[in-house]
Amino acid sequence: MLAKCPYCENGEIEILDREVQGKKVKLYRCCNMKWQSEDGEFFERREDSTCSFQIWANSLWRYGKWLSTQEVAELLREKELEVELISKKHGKKIEYTKKITLHEEYGVTVVWE
Repeated sequence: MLAKCPYCENGEIEILDREVQGKKVKLYRCCNMKWQSEDGEFFERREDSTCSFQIWANSLWRYGKWLSTQEVAELLREKELEVELISKKHGKKIEYTKKITLHEEYGVTVVWE
């Protein structure tokens, strides 16, 4: 168990290894979140799920960031976390720091101030 679930009373966050588009990706989800998949790549929540908590390690891939287990644990404890992100503009790589928070639909979200 990584931590207690922030969304439900009796849930615990578990770590699962999944393969998405040929890449191994960690999924952090509440033990009360139930999934179904027809093709092994697209997962959707089953109707008998009692919680919706999930964070995919690659949630921030478009910003050049994959979340580590340590970062997810800290995010669960602190409710926000500063991370290094990368943007590519005009052929240049720009690194910047932003805070992320939990988001019920997307797992995490970047705080754009």
